[in-house]
Amino acid sequence: MNSRAAGDPAPKGRSRRNFAGSRPVMDDVARLAGVSKQTVSRVLNDHPAVRPETREAVQAAMRSLGYRPSRSARSLASGRTRMLGVISFDAARYGPANILTAINTAAQKAGYLLSSIALDDTADHDTVAEAVDRLSAEGADGVIAIAPQHRVGRALADTRLDTPLVVLENEVRGGTPLATADSRAGSRKAVEHLLRLGHATVWHIAGPSGWTSADQRLESWQETLKAAGAELPEPLVGDWSADSGYELGRRLARRTDVTAVFASNDQMALGLLHALHEAGRSVPGDVAVVGYDDIPEAAHFLPPLTTVRTDFAEIGVRSLRLLLDRIDGRTGERAEPVIPVELIVRRSCGAPAASVSQV
Repeated sequence: MNSRAAGDPAPKGRSRRNFAGSRPVMDDVARLAGVSKQTVSRVLNDHPAVRPETREAVQAAMRSLGYRPSRSARSLASGRTRMLGVISFDAARYGPANILTAINTAAQKAGYLLSSIALDDTADHDTVAEAVDRLSAEGADGVIAIAPQHRVGRALADTRLDTPLVVLENEVRGGTPLATADSRAGSRKAVEHLLRLGHATVWHIAGPSGWTSADQRLESWQETLKAAGAELPEPLVGDWSADSGYELGRRLARRTDVTAVFASNDQMALGLLHALHEAGRSVPGDVAVVGYDDIPEAAHFLPPLTTVRTDFAEIGVRSLRLLLDRIDGRTGERAEPVIPVELIVRRSCGAPAASVSQV
């Protein structure tokens, strides 16, 4: 029969027991470190008032005992659940999915868990309100809402929320932090690039009406053409899918006066490329194409797609920072909420493949 001396360390991967034979608790840590239970609580919650030598003593006691604080203990000590709520819409799309992944990774590094509610793009006002109520009932310390549609922003503005809130892509109300990419600047850069190549005007496959980013890109496309004195074609409205880009692209492919097209996302640009190829229109020889988002596959389209790159991971990380600032009572934003984008020039508009312009 194997045995260990009383002073031997516990095996790795197993918590040591206190003298009563149970797992170590906060009182055990306090006794071993020679401090109060309140001091241990402050160390657990990273309170700034704890002296460095005291903090080290408490952490050493935790390591010696193999103490692992439970989430409920942290919650009781701090008055916080260390849980954050996220409301997302159309989470299967590339942008929202990458934002959500970045939020989750950053939250884990900060010691938080996420409770996520995914709604589809048909969610009405009451559904949004119910999602907010559910996260509040779960005790979320704060909520991030990935709100790509104007009506979602209106629903959030009408919903009473007692916990801190950060909204992505949609201005809700005064005082609510916003994190978003600069869709207007991205659209302007794409259109100006095509005009500089010598195209008389630029056609546009827009995203669905009512989506904040789609509307901003549409408005910026119109403003840029007007500022250049170029003809303003009638926009064609898609639904973000490659199928819609293909169907609208078939209409554009029949027009010989179409020499440049800006699509509001890369999936619709992919459908457009398919339609142009099928109609015998070469890209970029007959028609130049620019997309938006720079999805991982964009560099492997045929031809490789010129597109506007959005840093979705930075949007997620910045939104979490803004929320934690609000939770900690720091209302001043540490960084600009609107994140710059880049125009990535590849062969779909005939420019040098390595050319990159910073917005």
